[in-house]
Amino acid sequence: MILALDVGNTHTVLGLYQEDELLVDWRVATDKGKTVDEYGILLTNLFEKNDFNLGEVKEIVISSVVPPVINCLEEVAVKYFGVEALIVGPGVKTGINIQIENTKQVGADRVVNAVAAYRLYDGPTIIVDFGTATTFCAVCETGEYLGGAISPGIGISTEALFDYAAKLPRVELDLPPQVIGKNTHDSLQSGILYGVVGQVDGIVRRMKEEFAEKCTVIATGGFAELISPCSEEIDISDPFLTLEGLRLIVEMNRN
Repeated sequence: MILALDVGNTHTVLGLYQEDELLVDWRVATDKGKTVDEYGILLTNLFEKNDFNLGEVKEIVISSVVPPVINCLEEVAVKYFGVEALIVGPGVKTGINIQIENTKQVGADRVVNAVAAYRLYDGPTIIVDFGTATTFCAVCETGEYLGGAISPGIGISTEALFDYAAKLPRVELDLPPQVIGKNTHDSLQSGILYGVVGQVDGIVRRMKEEFAEKCTVIATGGFAELISPCSEEIDISDPFLTLEGLRLIVEMNRN
């Protein structure tokens, strides 16, 4: 089995694969303060709850945008699984040629998404990842990572609004019954979510203008399923794009 871990600033997404089949996935809070044993106990409990054995895992791959967590999870892999983890970074085969000024500035998660989009979907792609930040990545037909855009994520944008506007109530992030809100609750939902939809469609349209040919737009991340149906530009919603990219990277680096 392959255990794939995508460590983001807010959440860590884990996927357990049997060859190319995703058996189960989990989403937990990313905690820089957790010790090796605390992460080990967490993983042990997740495995036991789903009737899996830690010893069945033969390969572990980790993508992280939180450096302090990487060393901790590397130790977890050895101590609890007896496996040396593959860390996505310099020296790891990805099949992606990064065409930006400083390749070290590209987050591991963006590279992994590019790998999955290039290998799983035909033609050039734009990837929209709804995480702590909302990222836009462009990959051309020959597998070159061209660059992209980064904007504040939905979660931190709304937290800033509620923190600075004392009279506005906190609302759940869900689609309102209509765009023109009839109360403060619905007006907030409309402004937040349709505002994101407008931002996504606007940026994607401008990125498309810089492509020489038609491209496929893929959404992933925590809010992909919520935003995609309202977008005019998103073609595919793939919540497991990053996990699939990690699985593919394991396959490319086995030898």
